[in-house]
Amino acid sequence: MKRIFLILSCLFSAAACAAGTPSAETHAMTNRPLLIAHRGLSGEWPEHTLAGYQAAIDAGADFIEPDLVLTKDGILVARHENDITATTDVAERAEFAARRAEKTIDGQKHVGWFTEDFTLAELKTLRAKERLPQLRGTKRDGQFAVPSFEEILQLLAAVNKDRKRPVGVYPETKHPSYFASIGLPHEAALLKLLAQYGYKGKRAPVFIQSFEVGNLIALHAKSDLPLVQLMASEGGPPDRPSVLYADMASAAGLQAIAAYASGVGPEKIMVIPRDAAGRLTAPTSLVADAHAAGLKVHPWTFRRENFFLPAEHKTGGDPAGKGDLAGEIKAYLASGIDGIFTDNTPEAAAAIREIPAGVK
Repeated sequence: MKRIFLILSCLFSAAACAAGTPSAETHAMTNRPLLIAHRGLSGEWPEHTLAGYQAAIDAGADFIEPDLVLTKDGILVARHENDITATTDVAERAEFAARRAEKTIDGQKHVGWFTEDFTLAELKTLRAKERLPQLRGTKRDGQFAVPSFEEILQLLAAVNKDRKRPVGVYPETKHPSYFASIGLPHEAALLKLLAQYGYKGKRAPVFIQSFEVGNLIALHAKSDLPLVQLMASEGGPPDRPSVLYADMASAAGLQAIAAYASGVGPEKIMVIPRDAAGRLTAPTSLVADAHAAGLKVHPWTFRRENFFLPAEHKTGGDPAGKGDLAGEIKAYLASGIDGIFTDNTPEAAAAIREIPAGVK
Protein backbone atom coordinates (compact mmCIF):
# COMPACT_ATOMS: atom_id res chain seq x y z
CA MET A 1 0.00 0.00 0.00
CA LYS A 2 2.86 2.38 0.80
CA ARG A 3 4.33 1.79 -2.66
CA ILE A 4 0.96 2.48 -4.31
CA PHE A 5 0.55 5.70 -2.36
CA LEU A 6 4.02 6.92 -3.31
CA ILE A 7 3.51 6.17 -7.01
CA LEU A 8 0.16 7.91 -7.09
CA SER A 9 1.37 10.88 -5.04
CA CYS A 10 4.25 11.44 -7.45
CA LEU A 11 1.96 10.99 -10.41
CA PHE A 12 -0.64 13.56 -9.38
CA SER A 13 1.11 15.96 -7.00
CA ALA A 14 1.93 18.45 -9.75
CA ALA A 15 -1.72 18.82 -10.62
CA ALA A 16 -2.77 19.16 -7.00
CA CYS A 17 -0.16 21.81 -6.22
CA ALA A 18 -0.77 23.79 -9.40
CA ALA A 19 -4.55 23.84 -9.38
CA GLY A 20 -5.71 23.04 -5.86
CA THR A 21 -8.39 20.54 -4.96
CA PRO A 22 -11.63 21.19 -6.86
CA SER A 23 -15.05 20.96 -5.39
CA ALA A 24 -16.66 17.58 -5.94
CA GLU A 25 -19.96 19.42 -6.53
CA THR A 26 -21.41 18.48 -9.91
CA HIS A 27 -24.54 19.30 -11.83
CA ALA A 28 -27.38 17.25 -10.31
CA MET A 29 -29.81 16.51 -13.12
CA THR A 30 -32.08 14.50 -10.86
CA ASN A 31 -32.27 13.22 -7.28
CA ARG A 32 -31.94 9.70 -8.66
CA PRO A 33 -28.77 8.18 -10.14
CA LEU A 34 -27.91 9.63 -13.54
CA LEU A 35 -28.79 7.78 -16.71
CA ILE A 36 -26.03 8.29 -19.27
CA ALA A 37 -26.91 7.20 -22.80
CA HIS A 38 -23.77 5.40 -23.93
CA ARG A 39 -23.09 6.62 -27.48
CA GLY A 40 -26.81 7.36 -27.83
CA LEU A 41 -29.46 4.64 -27.82
CA SER A 42 -26.79 2.30 -29.13
CA GLY A 43 -28.63 -0.88 -28.23
CA GLU A 44 -31.11 -0.08 -31.00
CA TRP A 45 -29.45 2.45 -33.31
CA PRO A 46 -25.95 2.65 -34.80
CA GLU A 47 -23.85 4.37 -32.16
CA HIS A 48 -22.91 8.04 -32.38
CA THR A 49 -25.65 9.25 -34.69
CA LEU A 50 -27.93 12.25 -34.16
CA ALA A 51 -30.95 9.97 -34.50
CA GLY A 52 -29.58 7.67 -31.81
CA TYR A 53 -28.91 10.54 -29.43
CA GLN A 54 -32.43 11.91 -30.01
CA ALA A 55 -33.93 8.47 -29.39
CA ALA A 56 -32.04 8.22 -26.08
CA ILE A 57 -33.23 11.67 -25.05
CA ASP A 58 -36.82 10.74 -25.90
CA ALA A 59 -36.45 7.59 -23.78
CA GLY A 60 -35.39 9.52 -20.69
CA ALA A 61 -31.60 9.97 -20.74
CA ASP A 62 -30.11 12.55 -18.36
CA PHE A 63 -26.92 12.77 -20.44
CA ILE A 64 -25.83 11.66 -23.89
CA GLU A 65 -22.28 10.44 -24.38
CA PRO A 66 -20.26 11.19 -27.53
CA ASP A 67 -16.76 9.74 -27.95
CA LEU A 68 -14.67 12.47 -29.58
CA VAL A 69 -11.91 12.11 -32.18
CA LEU A 70 -10.55 14.66 -34.65
CA THR A 71 -10.55 15.08 -38.41
CA LYS A 72 -7.65 16.10 -40.61
CA ASP A 73 -8.91 19.69 -40.46
CA GLY A 74 -9.14 19.69 -36.66
CA ILE A 75 -12.89 19.18 -36.21
CA LEU A 76 -14.22 17.11 -33.31
CA VAL A 77 -16.50 14.30 -34.47
CA ALA A 78 -18.24 11.48 -32.65
CA ARG A 79 -16.87 7.98 -33.26
CA HIS A 80 -16.07 5.12 -30.89
CA GLU A 81 -12.50 5.16 -32.21
CA ASN A 82 -10.52 7.11 -34.77
CA ASP A 83 -10.38 3.79 -36.65
CA ILE A 84 -13.72 3.98 -38.48
CA THR A 85 -13.46 0.67 -40.34
CA ALA A 86 -16.13 -1.07 -38.24
CA THR A 87 -18.48 1.87 -37.69
CA THR A 88 -18.84 3.33 -41.19
CA ASP A 89 -19.07 2.11 -44.77
CA VAL A 90 -15.60 3.45 -45.59
CA ALA A 91 -14.27 0.01 -46.58
CA GLU A 92 -16.90 -0.15 -49.33
CA ARG A 93 -15.98 3.25 -50.77
CA ALA A 94 -13.56 2.83 -53.66
CA GLU A 95 -12.60 6.51 -53.66
CA PHE A 96 -11.05 6.06 -50.20
CA ALA A 97 -9.30 2.74 -50.74
CA ALA A 98 -5.87 4.39 -50.76
CA ARG A 99 -6.49 5.87 -47.31
CA ARG A 100 -6.23 2.44 -45.66
CA ALA A 101 -3.25 2.56 -43.32
CA GLU A 102 -1.44 0.83 -40.47
CA LYS A 103 -0.91 2.88 -37.31
CA THR A 104 0.26 2.34 -33.77
CA ILE A 105 -2.11 3.95 -31.26
CA ASP A 106 -1.56 3.63 -27.53
CA GLY A 107 0.97 0.90 -28.22
CA GLN A 108 -1.41 -1.21 -30.34
CA LYS A 109 -1.22 -1.73 -34.11
CA HIS A 110 -4.37 -0.96 -36.10
CA VAL A 111 -5.05 -1.42 -39.80
CA GLY A 112 -7.95 0.45 -41.34
CA TRP A 113 -9.23 3.94 -42.06
CA PHE A 114 -8.75 6.78 -39.56
CA THR A 115 -10.59 10.03 -38.97
CA GLU A 116 -7.39 12.08 -38.92
CA ASP A 117 -6.84 11.19 -42.58
CA PHE A 118 -10.20 12.66 -43.65
CA THR A 119 -11.58 16.18 -43.70
CA LEU A 120 -14.97 16.74 -42.15
CA ALA A 121 -16.47 17.13 -45.62
CA GLU A 122 -15.10 13.74 -46.64
CA LEU A 123 -16.33 12.06 -43.45
CA LYS A 124 -19.78 13.48 -44.10
CA THR A 125 -20.03 11.37 -47.26
CA LEU A 126 -19.75 8.17 -45.18
CA ARG A 127 -22.63 6.40 -43.45
CA ALA A 128 -22.72 4.82 -40.00
CA LYS A 129 -22.84 1.07 -39.39
CA GLU A 130 -23.76 -1.08 -36.42
CA ARG A 131 -20.56 -1.95 -34.49
CA LEU A 132 -21.98 -5.20 -33.04
CA PRO A 133 -23.95 -6.71 -35.94
CA GLN A 134 -23.80 -10.27 -34.55
CA LEU A 135 -25.81 -9.13 -31.54
CA ARG A 136 -27.89 -6.30 -32.95
CA GLY A 137 -28.32 -6.78 -36.67
CA THR A 138 -27.80 -4.20 -39.42
CA LYS A 139 -31.30 -2.89 -40.17
CA ARG A 140 -30.34 0.79 -39.78
CA ASP A 141 -26.97 0.63 -41.48
CA GLY A 142 -26.33 3.23 -44.16
CA GLN A 143 -28.96 5.72 -42.99
CA PHE A 144 -27.00 8.22 -40.88
CA ALA A 145 -24.01 10.50 -41.23
CA VAL A 146 -21.09 10.93 -38.82
CA PRO A 147 -22.00 13.89 -36.56
CA SER A 148 -19.63 16.64 -35.51
CA PHE A 149 -19.51 17.58 -31.84
CA GLU A 150 -20.96 20.96 -32.73
CA GLU A 151 -23.98 19.29 -34.35
CA ILE A 152 -24.50 17.32 -31.12
CA LEU A 153 -24.40 20.52 -29.07
CA GLN A 154 -26.84 22.11 -31.52
CA LEU A 155 -29.17 19.15 -31.04
CA LEU A 156 -28.99 19.60 -27.27
CA ALA A 157 -29.59 23.33 -27.56
CA ALA A 158 -32.80 22.66 -29.48
CA VAL A 159 -33.88 19.90 -27.09
CA ASN A 160 -33.21 21.97 -23.99
CA LYS A 161 -34.83 25.18 -25.20
CA ASP A 162 -38.03 24.66 -23.23
CA ARG A 163 -36.83 22.15 -20.62
CA LYS A 164 -36.62 22.97 -16.93
CA ARG A 165 -34.10 20.14 -16.48
CA PRO A 166 -31.67 20.11 -19.40
CA VAL A 167 -30.24 16.99 -20.94
CA GLY A 168 -26.48 17.09 -20.42
CA VAL A 169 -23.50 16.08 -22.54
CA TYR A 170 -20.79 13.66 -21.39
CA PRO A 171 -17.97 13.70 -23.98
CA GLU A 172 -15.01 11.34 -23.88
CA THR A 173 -11.66 12.40 -25.31
CA LYS A 174 -10.44 9.39 -27.26
CA HIS A 175 -6.68 8.81 -27.48
CA PRO A 176 -5.78 12.40 -26.53
CA SER A 177 -2.02 11.75 -26.29
CA TYR A 178 -1.99 10.21 -29.74
CA PHE A 179 -3.92 13.09 -31.26
CA ALA A 180 -1.68 15.63 -29.55
CA SER A 181 1.36 13.83 -30.98
CA ILE A 182 0.08 14.42 -34.52
CA GLY A 183 -0.77 18.06 -33.90
CA LEU A 184 -4.49 17.61 -33.24
CA PRO A 185 -5.04 18.15 -29.51
CA HIS A 186 -8.53 17.86 -28.08
CA GLU A 187 -8.48 20.48 -25.34
CA ALA A 188 -8.75 23.84 -27.10
CA ALA A 189 -11.38 22.72 -29.61
CA LEU A 190 -13.42 20.98 -26.91
CA LEU A 191 -13.43 23.85 -24.43
CA LYS A 192 -14.12 26.42 -27.14
CA LEU A 193 -17.24 24.62 -28.33
CA LEU A 194 -18.52 23.94 -24.83
CA ALA A 195 -18.12 27.62 -23.91
CA GLN A 196 -19.75 28.70 -27.17
CA TYR A 197 -22.84 26.63 -26.33
CA GLY A 198 -23.07 27.83 -22.74
CA TYR A 199 -21.34 25.05 -20.79
CA LYS A 200 -19.48 27.07 -18.18
CA GLY A 201 -18.67 26.41 -14.55
CA LYS A 202 -18.62 23.38 -12.30
CA ARG A 203 -22.41 23.10 -12.24
CA ALA A 204 -22.81 23.01 -16.02
CA PRO A 205 -24.68 19.94 -17.35
CA VAL A 206 -21.47 18.37 -18.63
CA PHE A 207 -18.84 15.85 -17.61
CA ILE A 208 -15.61 15.41 -19.60
CA GLN A 209 -14.12 11.93 -19.32
CA SER A 210 -10.93 10.18 -20.38
CA PHE A 211 -9.01 6.96 -19.78
CA GLU A 212 -5.86 9.07 -19.78
CA VAL A 213 -4.61 11.19 -16.90
CA GLY A 214 -2.59 13.99 -18.48
CA ASN A 215 -5.47 15.10 -20.65
CA LEU A 216 -7.72 15.54 -17.61
CA ILE A 217 -5.03 17.35 -15.63
CA ALA A 218 -4.54 19.74 -18.57
CA LEU A 219 -8.29 20.35 -18.80
CA HIS A 220 -8.50 20.93 -15.05
CA ALA A 221 -5.83 23.61 -15.31
CA LYS A 222 -7.83 25.42 -18.01
CA SER A 223 -11.42 24.92 -16.85
CA ASP A 224 -13.59 24.22 -13.81
CA LEU A 225 -15.94 21.93 -15.73
CA PRO A 226 -16.52 18.55 -14.03
CA LEU A 227 -14.05 15.85 -15.09
CA VAL A 228 -14.28 12.06 -14.79
CA GLN A 229 -11.39 9.61 -14.69
CA LEU A 230 -12.29 6.44 -16.57
CA MET A 231 -10.83 3.14 -15.36
CA ALA A 232 -10.80 -0.39 -16.74
CA SER A 233 -10.50 -3.63 -14.81
CA GLU A 234 -7.16 -4.37 -16.47
CA GLY A 235 -4.17 -2.31 -17.56
CA GLY A 236 -3.66 1.36 -16.91
CA PRO A 237 -3.72 4.82 -18.50
CA PRO A 238 -2.01 4.82 -21.91
CA ASP A 239 -0.11 7.96 -20.93
CA ARG A 240 1.03 6.56 -17.55
CA PRO A 241 2.65 3.18 -18.33
CA SER A 242 3.91 2.66 -14.76
CA VAL A 243 0.43 3.00 -13.20
CA LEU A 244 -2.39 0.45 -13.06
CA TYR A 245 -6.08 1.29 -12.91
CA ALA A 246 -6.28 -1.16 -10.00
CA ASP A 247 -3.96 1.11 -8.01
CA MET A 248 -5.92 4.19 -9.05
CA ALA A 249 -9.09 2.50 -7.74
CA SER A 250 -7.56 2.06 -4.27
CA ALA A 251 -8.50 4.46 -1.48
CA ALA A 252 -5.18 6.30 -1.91
CA GLY A 253 -5.55 6.36 -5.67
CA LEU A 254 -9.03 7.82 -5.49
CA GLN A 255 -7.85 10.55 -3.13
CA ALA A 256 -5.20 11.42 -5.74
CA ILE A 257 -7.78 11.51 -8.54
CA ALA A 258 -9.85 13.96 -6.48
CA ALA A 259 -7.07 16.54 -7.01
CA TYR A 260 -8.22 17.03 -10.61
CA ALA A 261 -11.53 15.20 -11.15
CA SER A 262 -15.08 15.21 -9.80
CA GLY A 263 -15.80 11.56 -10.46
CA VAL A 264 -14.67 8.19 -11.71
CA GLY A 265 -16.08 5.95 -14.41
CA PRO A 266 -14.99 2.40 -13.53
CA GLU A 267 -15.66 -0.73 -15.53
CA LYS A 268 -18.66 -2.19 -13.73
CA ILE A 269 -16.90 -5.35 -12.52
CA MET A 270 -14.64 -3.09 -10.46
CA VAL A 271 -17.76 -2.20 -8.44
CA ILE A 272 -19.33 -5.68 -8.27
CA PRO A 273 -17.04 -8.50 -9.45
CA ARG A 274 -18.21 -11.83 -10.84
CA ASP A 275 -17.30 -15.28 -9.61
CA ALA A 276 -16.00 -18.18 -11.71
CA ALA A 277 -19.56 -19.02 -12.76
CA GLY A 278 -20.16 -15.46 -13.96
CA ARG A 279 -22.49 -14.51 -11.11
CA LEU A 280 -22.34 -11.22 -9.21
CA THR A 281 -20.51 -11.31 -5.89
CA ALA A 282 -20.35 -8.77 -3.05
CA PRO A 283 -19.49 -5.17 -3.97
CA THR A 284 -15.95 -3.95 -3.50
CA SER A 285 -15.12 -0.87 -1.42
CA LEU A 286 -14.69 1.29 -4.54
CA VAL A 287 -17.95 3.22 -4.17
CA ALA A 288 -17.42 3.94 -0.48
CA ASP A 289 -13.79 4.89 -1.04
CA ALA A 290 -14.69 7.17 -3.96
CA HIS A 291 -17.43 8.88 -1.97
CA ALA A 292 -14.99 9.37 0.92
CA ALA A 293 -12.72 11.17 -1.56
CA GLY A 294 -15.62 13.35 -2.75
CA LEU A 295 -15.93 11.58 -6.10
CA LYS A 296 -19.06 10.52 -7.98
CA VAL A 297 -19.13 6.96 -9.40
CA HIS A 298 -20.58 6.24 -12.88
CA PRO A 299 -19.77 2.63 -13.91
CA TRP A 300 -19.93 1.30 -17.47
CA THR A 301 -21.53 -0.31 -19.49
CA PHE A 302 -24.99 -1.82 -18.91
CA ARG A 303 -26.38 -3.76 -21.88
CA ARG A 304 -29.40 -6.01 -22.20
CA GLU A 305 -27.94 -8.80 -24.35
CA ASN A 306 -27.21 -12.07 -22.55
CA PHE A 307 -23.64 -11.86 -23.83
CA PHE A 308 -22.94 -8.96 -21.46
CA LEU A 309 -25.05 -9.92 -18.43
CA PRO A 310 -24.05 -11.79 -15.26
CA ALA A 311 -25.16 -15.42 -15.22
CA GLU A 312 -28.15 -14.92 -12.91
CA HIS A 313 -29.61 -12.27 -15.22
CA LYS A 314 -29.27 -14.14 -18.51
CA THR A 315 -32.42 -15.42 -20.19
CA GLY A 316 -31.86 -18.50 -22.34
CA GLY A 317 -28.69 -19.45 -24.18
CA ASP A 318 -28.75 -17.06 -27.13
CA PRO A 319 -25.95 -14.48 -26.66
CA ALA A 320 -28.07 -11.93 -28.55
CA GLY A 321 -31.17 -12.67 -26.45
CA LYS A 322 -32.53 -10.02 -24.11
CA GLY A 323 -31.86 -10.79 -20.48
CA ASP A 324 -32.83 -9.18 -17.20
CA LEU A 325 -30.98 -5.88 -17.52
CA ALA A 326 -33.19 -4.26 -14.89
CA GLY A 327 -32.13 -6.89 -12.36
CA GLU A 328 -28.46 -6.18 -12.95
CA ILE A 329 -28.97 -2.42 -12.77
CA LYS A 330 -30.87 -2.70 -9.47
CA ALA A 331 -28.01 -4.71 -7.95
CA TYR A 332 -25.59 -1.93 -8.86
CA LEU A 333 -27.89 0.85 -7.69
CA ALA A 334 -28.00 -0.86 -4.31
CA SER A 335 -24.21 -0.45 -4.08
CA GLY A 336 -24.64 3.33 -3.94
CA ILE A 337 -23.42 4.36 -7.39
CA ASP A 338 -24.33 7.82 -8.69
CA GLY A 339 -25.12 6.95 -12.31
CA ILE A 340 -24.76 4.37 -15.05
CA PHE A 341 -23.68 4.23 -18.67
CA THR A 342 -26.13 2.15 -20.69
CA ASP A 343 -26.82 1.17 -24.29
CA ASN A 344 -30.48 0.61 -23.42
CA THR A 345 -32.03 3.82 -22.12
CA PRO A 346 -35.69 2.65 -21.97
CA GLU A 347 -34.97 -0.37 -19.77
CA ALA A 348 -32.51 1.55 -17.60
CA ALA A 349 -34.90 4.46 -17.15
CA ALA A 350 -37.64 2.09 -15.98
CA ALA A 351 -35.29 0.51 -13.44
CA ILE A 352 -34.07 3.85 -12.09
CA ARG A 353 -37.61 5.26 -11.84
CA GLU A 354 -38.43 2.54 -9.32
CA ILE A 355 -36.06 4.24 -6.84
CA PRO A 356 -37.93 6.80 -4.68
CA ALA A 357 -36.94 10.39 -5.50
CA GLY A 358 -34.09 11.61 -3.32
CA VAL A 359 -32.82 8.09 -2.61
CA LYS A 360 -29.63 6.57 -4.04
